[in-house]
Amino acid sequence: MVQVQKKTLTPDHNEWAVEARGLVKTFGDNRAVDGVNLNVKAGTIYGVLGPNGAGKTTVIRMLATLLRPDAGTGRIFGHDVVKESQIVRQLIGVTGQYASVDESLSATENLIIFSRLLGLGRAESRKKATELLEEFGLTEAAKRPLRNFSGGMRRRLDLAASLIAQPPLIFLDEPTTGLDPRTRSQMWDTIRRLVNTGSTVLLTTQYLEEADQLADRIAVIDRGQVVAEGTADDLKASVGTTSLHLKVQHLKDIELARQRVEHVLQIQSVVSYEAGKITAPMADADLVTDLLIALREEGIHLAEMSVQKPTLDEVFLTITGHGATDETSTASQESNVKEAARV
Repeated sequence: MVQVQKKTLTPDHNEWAVEARGLVKTFGDNRAVDGVNLNVKAGTIYGVLGPNGAGKTTVIRMLATLLRPDAGTGRIFGHDVVKESQIVRQLIGVTGQYASVDESLSATENLIIFSRLLGLGRAESRKKATELLEEFGLTEAAKRPLRNFSGGMRRRLDLAASLIAQPPLIFLDEPTTGLDPRTRSQMWDTIRRLVNTGSTVLLTTQYLEEADQLADRIAVIDRGQVVAEGTADDLKASVGTTSLHLKVQHLKDIELARQRVEHVLQIQSVVSYEAGKITAPMADADLVTDLLIALREEGIHLAEMSVQKPTLDEVFLTITGHGATDETSTASQESNVKEAARV
């Protein structure tokens, strides 16, 4: 986790929080980031979706001034990440994939130390620690050594520490990795609250549901490049229309049901109609009512029916040729660790 000085600048939330143009980073023979472009509007949650090794963390490190780009430019609220790195660091908070806190100290002691390092006085540091522990539901465990914390509690503490300076832009690099579903949901609520109180969040994740639930816009990164960008609905629409799934109660009705589906939905043929099940593309959801009336008039009874949009998983599979959780080369991750050690 990277901590920054106390915020002294107040950005205009009508501007771009992040502007990246042609970012490139190479580690030896591995081109970890290959010409990435990003635009993140202030006051939003922007998701960067991709598998391990896709280049997400490297992009974050360059925008957070931890790595110097080999090519391209990055701006945070209009400030160049290379030429104005000190100003940029006043505007950001960064939480990495693993909690960087002292396990021998309590949650309160960790937050007080971070606050003191950021220039807060003793009384102000203790007050800030108390406020953050309450915000993140850690008050009851405030005096316990961190070695006794669960993974979810550690992640919440790490995020709390990154907010001591109240930065207008927060980088969250896979913040829910390894968390159970309940704790992940709690983290989602916390992230939403951050944006509701005026922050901007750039979130990297390999969890499709996380990007779908949180992000106003999503960039799909694969092998160091942005291969798709837009809202979740935009991305889903790019790979196909909504589909209708239904199952008839009696197999003898399947052929007539198929005919009615094709007629009402105005399509030439359904995708499939076997084992009593029919799958068909559906561009207009309003036609569902007409279809149900037509089936009832024919005396066709349904056992099941659902209308489904394409999932982000289907988007990723269509765009990249593999799933979002597939492992790619770990060379960029290993190189990042080595490079970070030199920063």
